[in-house]
Amino acid sequence: MLSLETMPALMFGGLVVFLLIGFPVAFSLSAVGLFFGFIAIEMGFFTTAYLGNLPLRVFGILSNDLLLAIPFFTLMGAILERCGLAEDLLEGTGQLFGKVPGGLAYAVIIVGAILGAITGTVAASVIAMGMISLPIMMRYGYDMRIATGVIAASGTITQVIPPSLVLIVLGDQLGKSVGDMYAGAIGPSVLQILLFLGFIALVAVFAPHKVPPLPPEALVPRGWSLYWRVIRGMVPSIVLIFLVLGTIFMGLATPTEAGAMGAVGAVVLAVINRRFTWILMREAMSNTMRITAMVIFILIGATVFSLVFQGVDGSHWIEHLLSHLPGGQTGFLIFVNIFIFFLAFFLDFFEIAFIVVPLLAPVAAKLDIDLVWFGVLLCINMQTSFMHPPFGFALFYLRGIAPKEVLSKDIYWGAVPWLFLQLLLVAIVIFWPESVTYWLDRGTGVDPASVTIDVPIPEAPDETAVPVFR
Repeated sequence: MLSLETMPALMFGGLVVFLLIGFPVAFSLSAVGLFFGFIAIEMGFFTTAYLGNLPLRVFGILSNDLLLAIPFFTLMGAILERCGLAEDLLEGTGQLFGKVPGGLAYAVIIVGAILGAITGTVAASVIAMGMISLPIMMRYGYDMRIATGVIAASGTITQVIPPSLVLIVLGDQLGKSVGDMYAGAIGPSVLQILLFLGFIALVAVFAPHKVPPLPPEALVPRGWSLYWRVIRGMVPSIVLIFLVLGTIFMGLATPTEAGAMGAVGAVVLAVINRRFTWILMREAMSNTMRITAMVIFILIGATVFSLVFQGVDGSHWIEHLLSHLPGGQTGFLIFVNIFIFFLAFFLDFFEIAFIVVPLLAPVAAKLDIDLVWFGVLLCINMQTSFMHPPFGFALFYLRGIAPKEVLSKDIYWGAVPWLFLQLLLVAIVIFWPESVTYWLDRGTGVDPASVTIDVPIPEAPDETAVPVFR
């Protein structure tokens, strides 16, 4: 029998059924929310007036200035994907490292990190690097699984390294500033790059035939021509990174304003590279429109679901369920990370951020968990959603642009070691929280509770004194 105690579980179960059927996530959230909302009204769990909050919440989403950063960063990435910047970076960096075993793989990882710091989108990084570097790796005898794995994994660095779109969404859902989320992600981003480089170094030592160096005839003689080629790719990137991230960290611009400047900077770079066309701009704007519409519709569906879920005391149900796990904070974190990892097999990062994170945040706050650290940790975990089946989008992007002779099984098996490296980073951040919190603003170092202010009490006036008028 329906009761207030069973409604949250039924809502959650109904949502899982819709998602397993394959119904679009945004409409599944709205349908389940409205269906159980009408049932709750009929059962007297809340009144019709409660659902009157829904238009206000939808308007709050559409008028949220922070979410404007999503189309700006998406447009920037879509333009840079086509403007030739990735080609300059990969060609120059590949020549620098080309004569050592694994040199091309090192170049892909480094350029993936740089593109991640510029574009903020996984699709742009994976597609750009796959189209440029995969044919070269195949030509010079790279192991197919190593080649496809390093390209897909290096593209997912974008998920963690600022200005990641996921960090923007998580900041909004957790009620934390995007600047703090970006600052907290610096340490894990560096660790992620070092883990990837370390893995290639081990392969180069124990199985150098899988990552051969470039032959002498493929190398450009070292000299100013090579260095200028690298500089030509690096300098515009550094300028754009400072324009986007530096202004945020220095407090000179909001993420939305920085995203707008980044989009303008991407257009300028496309013009400098003589690749700007109106066709390029139209394709970039079309891609931006699709991604932005998807995000907004998922967010609207999530707010419909969460409004009804809270109305039937779903937040208390989740809190009771998770706050009584054995092990306190540690037990909660282990459960949440395992849950997110398996949920990522079926949902992408936006859906997880909008559906699950708002339910977990109150419990994390009650357990005295730093929400910025918690958000960065979840971001790293959700990174795996790009790398494992059945919805590993980085693998889909690579499959779409890879030559026919590249087998799908090689793409999927090639992703496995990198998936374990991402999970290793999750464990490192859990047991070494300073990797995130060290980069946050530490304040003045003074405990406000220890501050005392002595206010002198004025003496009472002498009532016997006779006032003198001049």
